[in-house]
Amino acid sequence: MNLLDEYTWRGLLHDATDGAAQAFASESRVAYIGFDPTASSLHVGSLLPIMGLVHLQRAGHTPVALVGGGTGLIGDPSEKAAERALLSKEEAEANAAGIHAQLAHFLDFEVKGNPARMANNLDWLGRVGMVDFLRDVGKHFSVNALLGKDSIRRRVEDPRASISFTEFSYVLLQAYDFLELHDRMGCTVQMGGSDQWGNITAGIELIRRVRGARAYGVTFPLLTTSSGTKFGKTESGTVWLDPARTTPYRFYQFWMNTPDADAGAYLRLFTLFPREEVEELEASLAAEPHRRLAQKALAADVTRRLHGDDGLSRARRASEVLFGGEVEGLDAAEVADIFADVPSSEVARGALKGEGLALVDLLSRTGLAVSKSDARRGIAGGGIYLNNRRVTDVGGRVAMRDALAGEFAVLRRGKKRYHLVRVIDR
Repeated sequence: MNLLDEYTWRGLLHDATDGAAQAFASESRVAYIGFDPTASSLHVGSLLPIMGLVHLQRAGHTPVALVGGGTGLIGDPSEKAAERALLSKEEAEANAAGIHAQLAHFLDFEVKGNPARMANNLDWLGRVGMVDFLRDVGKHFSVNALLGKDSIRRRVEDPRASISFTEFSYVLLQAYDFLELHDRMGCTVQMGGSDQWGNITAGIELIRRVRGARAYGVTFPLLTTSSGTKFGKTESGTVWLDPARTTPYRFYQFWMNTPDADAGAYLRLFTLFPREEVEELEASLAAEPHRRLAQKALAADVTRRLHGDDGLSRARRASEVLFGGEVEGLDAAEVADIFADVPSSEVARGALKGEGLALVDLLSRTGLAVSKSDARRGIAGGGIYLNNRRVTDVGGRVAMRDALAGEFAVLRRGKKRYHLVRVIDR
């Protein structure tokens, strides 16, 4: 299957320049995507172009991930209504290092024949002289043509916005990146989100004018959910690829919470499952939506690729906790993350020393029982759990020995009514 055919059935293809399909079919190509180091981590929205590189490599072509250590100091005006805050060189370099490590989870940098490659445009943009750049690059672009680029035109026409010369020049810098990668690596294809079309075609034109060579562009859709919201945005914020910013459990839950209407599309976009398997999972979703087999397969595949088998195992285990699974052995960070969205209260460490507090007192204090007598009835009826273990003694107590990782106690009434008790020093 031609690479663009693969992109098409998976829903990855938004647009391509003339001749791109034939170019991929005629020979092995070097293609690149740029990643903006505005943060120390990529987010799930970056997974769509990353998967574009994954399929490219699997089809026998060479993927290049270009980290914008230089352009990141400027800021891409695409899809932005206001000027970005400028990064320092140190921030851009640190962010670029974090992105490199994350891409290694998806791309093969050691395979023979077409190993993935990394580049940082600060290597050339940091050395190019202003006069040389204006003479060798700027003369090939007319201001009229630049004003016609969507990313610039929107900002110019919006009376509430403005665009500085810094961001106005971004398209020239990205075009120069394409030229540099063409010269250094034989790169003939640039890929990116559909908002990058103007920047990509500028690079194609620069290569044609300066080198007399033909280059190509491919764009991916800017993904939104079936409800029309931006993909990757949740009530708790951005879903990051860095486990220090979004834990494997939270990452896994993000995919598990995929609406039924989006599950089929996400299986195509974010996994390597063949068409037959995707269609089988879609059929199961239609016939037995309560089993959520599509979401489980999606969450497992993407989480395993990013966080490994151990990360997936811990994410699954953490997910089971909310359905009464074993909590012993979880560390403090995992407990805090799993129960971040449930009601919580604090209890002094001193109050739990020795024999600790009466469970009925703690239940009424946390609101899981309206009174001590209600707490006793709950225990007698078998509906009260401490750390997901049923309590049968109405005279039971909660002490430091019950504190998970020495910091938490998890109370539950019934199947889903949780309360997290935080043990604090005071």
